[in-house]
Amino acid sequence: MKTRKADFDVIIVGGSYAGMAAALQLARARRRVLVLDAGQRRNRFAATSHGFLTQDGESPAAIAERAREQLLAYPTVQWRTATVREARKQDTHFLVTTDDQATASGHLLVLALGVVDEMPPLPGVTERWGKSVFHCPYCHGYELNQGRIGVLATGAHSLHHAQMLPDWGSVTLFTNGTFEPDDAQRADLQTRGVAIETTPVARIIETATVALVDGRHLPQDGLFTACRTRPASPLAEQLGCAMEEGPLGPFIQVDALKTTSVPGVFACGDIARGAGSVALSVGDGTQAGVSAHRTLLFP
Repeated sequence: MKTRKADFDVIIVGGSYAGMAAALQLARARRRVLVLDAGQRRNRFAATSHGFLTQDGESPAAIAERAREQLLAYPTVQWRTATVREARKQDTHFLVTTDDQATASGHLLVLALGVVDEMPPLPGVTERWGKSVFHCPYCHGYELNQGRIGVLATGAHSLHHAQMLPDWGSVTLFTNGTFEPDDAQRADLQTRGVAIETTPVARIIETATVALVDGRHLPQDGLFTACRTRPASPLAEQLGCAMEEGPLGPFIQVDALKTTSVPGVFACGDIARGAGSVALSVGDGTQAGVSAHRTLLFP
């Protein structure tokens, strides 16, 4: 086992679902864990969370707070609300520096940094995000009760959204000048019952009504859009972790054990996969925590 020279066995940057899941495995192995969290959960705009066993329909904030209370019941866990500005390898451990210039060292590092959603530049989208404008049909499609669903295209990748969503309702694809479906794609959408609207979108009004530049208003019960994402923190780049470019933005490259290209650094949650949900984040975090513990045992 490694000689303990650092303040903590593992430092986890990011205290949302993935980070807490990683911390829980390490806490139950009686390891000294520090969680550093900036307090910006990706799903903070949504009133309810869906698809996570035993927590379906619960408030995301309530799920996170309950998890935090259970985690902090373990005496080897410390929690600090802070933004990590720098992380680097120093001798046999990692040194992190927060926005208040505090430092901490850990033998291993788990990055659960999360991502930032970059909204389409359409008036009315941002204030409806998580309420009537969504990105994940598995998370929010069922509650639209097979109603009218609009897809606000952001590029050719939005075709996939439009192809999926008929399972949840009556779908209109608003191409909004971002791409032009070819003949085969149009035929496929027609087979699925998807309407295609090529008139540009001016704004989103009311609950989820799409106002077009020609003056028409097409009411929808909900809208889906494939936002681009970016890492919520530059730490992975600072550390030299290899990145992958997904269809909607970059994410940290990890293997099945959630190890990155940098020895001693693990990554989990939305920052380490091309798609995300609470359930997937918890699973990823659990694997990262177990992998970090095994690395402490068998360096």
